[in-house]
Amino acid sequence: MQHASYQKIQTIKIAIIGAGFGGLAMAIRLLQNNIRDFVVLEKAADLGGTWRDNQYPGAACDVQSHMYSLSFAPKTDWSKRYAEADEIFGYMQDLAARYQFKEFCRFEHEVICAKYDEDGCYWHIDIKDEAPLQAQFLIFASGPLHVPQIPHIQGIETFKGKVFHSSQWDHSYDLSNKHVASIGTGGSAIQYIPEIAPQVKQLYVMQRTAAWVIPRDERRYSKLDQSLFKHSESYRKLHRTRLYWSNESRVVPIVKPTIMKYGQKLAEAFIRYQVKDKQLAKKLTPDFVMGCKRILISNKYFPTFNRENVELITDGIRELKAHSIVTNDGKERPIDCLIYGTGFVTDPRIYLKKFECYGKQNIELKTAWKNGPESYYGICTAGFPNLFQLLGPNTVLGHNSVIFMIESQVDYILQLIRKVDLSQCSAIEVKQEQQDRFNQKIQQQLQGTVWQAGGCVSWYQTQEGKNFSLWPTYTWQYWLQTRKVDIADYHLWSNRDAKKIAV
Repeated sequence: MQHASYQKIQTIKIAIIGAGFGGLAMAIRLLQNNIRDFVVLEKAADLGGTWRDNQYPGAACDVQSHMYSLSFAPKTDWSKRYAEADEIFGYMQDLAARYQFKEFCRFEHEVICAKYDEDGCYWHIDIKDEAPLQAQFLIFASGPLHVPQIPHIQGIETFKGKVFHSSQWDHSYDLSNKHVASIGTGGSAIQYIPEIAPQVKQLYVMQRTAAWVIPRDERRYSKLDQSLFKHSESYRKLHRTRLYWSNESRVVPIVKPTIMKYGQKLAEAFIRYQVKDKQLAKKLTPDFVMGCKRILISNKYFPTFNRENVELITDGIRELKAHSIVTNDGKERPIDCLIYGTGFVTDPRIYLKKFECYGKQNIELKTAWKNGPESYYGICTAGFPNLFQLLGPNTVLGHNSVIFMIESQVDYILQLIRKVDLSQCSAIEVKQEQQDRFNQKIQQQLQGTVWQAGGCVSWYQTQEGKNFSLWPTYTWQYWLQTRKVDIADYHLWSNRDAKKIAV
């Protein structure tokens, strides 16, 4: 890696990569702790992350609004139980204005390489088309869902119609009177499919694997509720607490799939009730235990298949032609537009391919993770001092709000930074043996859960079958375990002699 000698390198205490919820939460808590020597590097032109990019029709959160907001910066006037994308994005913009977040942001600054200097105990950060930075601490807040998953389809090069991914929705394209093929039946697809079906002439839903979809609470908050949330902090906290514990209860059927099968019976009845055609309902019913893949929520998805202009296609795609799509059964259907509702690349060994990160002894992060991503509480990785991550390996959730996890991680990172400062050292690194013990326990806890024993392959897993994504138990246990840093789990390093300091 070469650096131009003429480039002036700015030195800063903390560099945060990503201006989504994680970057926003980290920045606010730094400011609340009177730390202002930081910068947020964002590759896009604005903040928002997931909620900036995913503005497709019907985009909404599947976690309750009051749980999908920062406890230390609440929003009291949520319009409904489950907020839509524009309201969440608006909330983030409001927070940015309230805390003057954008003063610390550098937009259109894409980090392409970060390399740790062992002698100086700092990170050298290369930015596309910009001068490099030097930071003592580096925080990944880029999140796991930002690189679109685009499957290769034979003949895509010859297709003459419109093509886009749900996270790159082209709102200038008029779907009216068009023949549209939508690939995928995941979280995004089940939201936009019911919205576009009344607009298009014909909609083909290309399903590889059916999804478990349960009813959605679409109730709006009354003016009285909003007033109470605004003027009574106790009322708001009580409401949030009730939501939190109701979500936590979902862990029980996750770790005991036999219990989940009872709830699955209700979900099957929901499909049969909403879909008139029995054969069609059968095709829309998954053949794996509910919860093995992400459970989705919608009141509109299944009724969409009662429409005459909507066809569910379960045969695989053979190829695309100039104006049509051909399935494995040989049937050719004319289409004007192809929409990828195929989600995102989740394995960081793949989605970090355009970003290089070198730790001690010049080891590359993707190499360190060659057998599957591993870290310590999803925050620290052995061999990479002063590198912290939000929603890192095994800290995404299948039952509650990731905002809760982000807040726990942000507070833990603040403690780590404070430990370094108070010790008058320069760097902190988790011990390899401690990280290994932690991950061994995580994988043991995952065995027997519905995610691993539910009879499906999901984005929670690597191609080798290792679950690198999900926290395997209650989030209150995560909070309890990360509430206080145990310095015995870490090495401290000094840049005076680049040697380990005994603790």
